[in-house]
Amino acid sequence: MTNENLQQRKTKVIARGQGNMYPVYVERALNAELWDVEGNRYIDFGAGIAVCNTGHSHPQVVAAAKAQLDKFSHTCVMVNPYEVAVELAEKLTTLAPGNSPKKAIFVSTGAEAVENCIKIARAHTGRRGVIAFNGAFHGRTNLTMALTGKITPYKNLFGPFPGDIFHAPFPIELHDISVQQSLKALDNLFKVDIAPSDVAAIIVEPVQGEGGFYAAPTEFLQALRTLCDQHGIVLIADEIQTGFGRTGKMFCFEHSGVEADLMTMAKGIAGGFPIAAVVGKSEIMDAPLPGGLGGTYGGSPVACAAALAVLDIIEQENLIMRSAQIGAIFNERLTALQAKYPQLISQVRNQGSMIAIELMSDGDIEQPNTELTQAIIANAAKHGLILLACGFYGNVIRFLPALTISDEIINEGLTQFESLFSTVAK
Repeated sequence: MTNENLQQRKTKVIARGQGNMYPVYVERALNAELWDVEGNRYIDFGAGIAVCNTGHSHPQVVAAAKAQLDKFSHTCVMVNPYEVAVELAEKLTTLAPGNSPKKAIFVSTGAEAVENCIKIARAHTGRRGVIAFNGAFHGRTNLTMALTGKITPYKNLFGPFPGDIFHAPFPIELHDISVQQSLKALDNLFKVDIAPSDVAAIIVEPVQGEGGFYAAPTEFLQALRTLCDQHGIVLIADEIQTGFGRTGKMFCFEHSGVEADLMTMAKGIAGGFPIAAVVGKSEIMDAPLPGGLGGTYGGSPVACAAALAVLDIIEQENLIMRSAQIGAIFNERLTALQAKYPQLISQVRNQGSMIAIELMSDGDIEQPNTELTQAIIANAAKHGLILLACGFYGNVIRFLPALTISDEIINEGLTQFESLFSTVAK
């Protein structure tokens, strides 16, 4: 079996909208490495888009999932619940930032978690409006596409979208969008489009994911908290990509000291098993009536067991501290690369192990180098790498290594990346 053969088979039977970045078909994976069906080895700097924070096939996760499968695979937590779901909810409500009493619900995907946050916020406030930010990514369902602040590829061809969704600029110092400008835009929104008394929620990523790995300044998150308190608005932290040690804290909002009212959790929660959660202040979470929240597969017992193993691994292997160490190694190596190519790399940035380089043309920040970004991705596999792109203009290379990756593999991969970059740089 070859990658080319499988790609031909895939093209015939899977819709083009669900495309694949690499024609590399995985046969097995372990920690931060994977091997394709032809036996080629790759260093994985994407971790399934920040899903396998504890690495591919961590023995404890595998053992926990197998043990649960030996008992049962599904009963529906809304019909016959089970202890692993209760235990996971207990742990997540304890780990969530802030001192307020909290409750949780389980769903299957990050987009579902976001949608349920909006449902809960609307039930709690009795209001209709929701504010998100330019460049945000919150999912691919109809409501979450409306919240997402980027047309292509996520929203193109798919409208109309739900109403009462509004967007404001996200503060990005590199592109001269200040915190004050973002807050002024929100104030203008309240005067022009929707009164604050009609706004149910403001949703924000503490580090924009698909938007380009821009971190929300602490000052901005604190101002949003004050604004929401002033007007009775629910503040939602979308921690789907930033959670579970990814940014050097269990959850990224901890860096700011701000407690959100509701937060989404997914991706790194269960080592690759599909599960997501909403965790929030108890009085807000209890606003919907019984039966108003849920889903058939939400809180899969196998995924709950895997998630409990992930939480144990994060603690036992000190992965939160390790995340910061990994980020420091990447930052040092990539900053050296920037010094070599100052006309092409406008910025190296990281929050823990959420790492990115932004690419420009001819030393001009306002000329995003999408062509170079695409060339890097297109040639990554030839250099034994799995890389991801992102950014409002598609000109950012992001690195999301497993938090269990070794220094040796990091440096090997970065050496390969430097070689790749020098090959395609113009």
